Amino acid sequence: MFSKIGHFISEVKGELRKATWPWESDPKIKGVRKYKELIDSTIVVLIAMILLAGFVQISDLLHVFVVGFLTNIGRS
Repeated sequence: MFSKIGHFISEVKGELRKATWPWESDPKIKGVRKYKELIDSTIVVLIAMILLAGFVQISDLLHVFVVGFLTNIGRS
């Protein structure tokens, strides 16, 4: 059983070495510049989330007003 776990872990390590990571692999680059792609991607995702949240909020308010208007018509 432990040999299967060891084999699995070694395969996972091999696959992770093949992956493309969102930071610079050059050891000379330090600090924030090393993570430029990661930071840029995070900013894009945050902006997209804010825009989507705004769209959902506006859609929700619009639906509340429409449903409220239609239910008030039925009461009169």
